[in-house]
Amino acid sequence: MTAATALPAPALPEARGPVSAGVLAYLRGERTDLAGEPEAAAARAAPYGDDLQTALYVLYELHYHGFAQVPDALEWDPRALALRGVLERRYLDALRAATVPTDDVAGLLADLLVEPVVDPVADADPAGGGSGGGVSHHLRATGELWQLREYAAVRSLYHLKEADPHVWVVPRLRGRAKAAMVAVEFDEFGAGRAEDVHARLFADLMDDLDVDSRYGRHLDAAPAEALATVNLMSLFGLHRALRGALVGHFATVEVTSSPGARRLADAMRRAGAGPAAQRFYDEHVEADAVHEQIVRRDVVGGLLADEPSLAADVAFGIQATGVVEDRLGDVLLTAWRQGRTALRRPLTGDRAVRPET
Repeated sequence: MTAATALPAPALPEARGPVSAGVLAYLRGERTDLAGEPEAAAARAAPYGDDLQTALYVLYELHYHGFAQVPDALEWDPRALALRGVLERRYLDALRAATVPTDDVAGLLADLLVEPVVDPVADADPAGGGSGGGVSHHLRATGELWQLREYAAVRSLYHLKEADPHVWVVPRLRGRAKAAMVAVEFDEFGAGRAEDVHARLFADLMDDLDVDSRYGRHLDAAPAEALATVNLMSLFGLHRALRGALVGHFATVEVTSSPGARRLADAMRRAGAGPAAQRFYDEHVEADAVHEQIVRRDVVGGLLADEPSLAADVAFGIQATGVVEDRLGDVLLTAWRQGRTALRRPLTGDRAVRPET
């Protein structure tokens, strides 16, 4: 058993404001309800801010592995669920305001297949701000080992539970969409081989980069924008009414994964990372190139054949995924191009070479 899959559950994180402080105190048994300041603060919390995203992440994590010293019964605690509902509405409202209502799913997916034109010379210039290619372009062109380590820490919040949020949609699909979804998920979970489960492969990548691979270890270090990407999947997955949005999210991940994975595999090789770090992304280059076809044709196509009224929800999921991923990318690239850490606290380890600022 690897560190990433070992028990016990992770410790509760630090609070980042009054909402998350109230939630953490409630889960520790230090308060008997969530009324008062936590409830009032939730109604006015910044949708993409540290406080709301931390509180939401913690409440969602009760449906995954939970936390050490937190009773399992709190997973369905009505007070926690009520506060979570307030936070979810704040987050959903912001996402809907940042997207354009449409039912043109085919058009949105076609746009995702178009790779941006990137000038590799400009993207490799730390002072030039790059050429708009995104995180994987930057890491392939000029990323340093310390940046790859930070990227692994940030992405571990999702990749150590990779595919788990998407499983929730399976009972809500039928026919062609369900069969195709399960086929793709089967690959994500190692095709029956524990050593090939993608979460395990990412833990191996982290070990290769000398980054602590324990589940949830980097929650306190991750910026709010990273929490928002994981919370989006949990939000869509836990609500049957948002099943179309989850399929849209899943389609976005699979359509864009293979080209990005190829760039990240190149970045690992260029930076001198070991074979385990390279393997994770090499695996996704091959697997997701196949998955992209299955997802577009059978998961999305099958769902919309059964429930055409969900087209606008699928489109919303595609666009919302772009919103949160772009926000995270901006935070990472802004910090790295300025030569500073993108994390809230530095990593430790023998290979943690980074600027002092």
